Amino acid sequence: MKLNKIIKWGMVLLIVVSVALLIWGFSKGFGGNAVDVLLYWTYIMLGLALFSVIIIGLIVSTKNNPKSLIRLGIILLGVAAVCLVAYLLAKGDPAVAYNGPAVSGSTLKLTDTVLNLTYIAGAGAILAIIVGEIRMAIASKK
Repeated sequence: MKLNKIIKWGMVLLIVVSVALLIWGFSKGFGGNAVDVLLYWTYIMLGLALFSVIIIGLIVSTKNNPKSLIRLGIILLGVAAVCLVAYLLAKGDPAVAYNGPAVSGSTLKLTDTVLNLTYIAGAGAILAIIVGEIRMAIASKK
């Protein structure tokens, strides 16, 4: 019961800090330093989310069902394979009509990798929706 209270108050704290940073960003006009602070907060929140899902989920699932580690390992290998495919497909070409400062080749490759991952995730979501609807339609006819 004590852990639930800690998690609850931790979530409240994260929400309060997020709202305070959002208000601060509006008051600063989202220029320069404000954008950097908001992006860093986004990175922190994403890191906490990943930590929660992976580490805490791993601990809970291992405690409840030790055999779930095999399934988790397979899922992580699948995610790593998709990331590798996205990286191998990334060209890393400079942006067309970009007039800003020079960008390194590794940054361009990473940017293209993230774009490829976004395309793959979007296609996977659309495919999951279509397959889910077809399965529900078939299941409702039985």
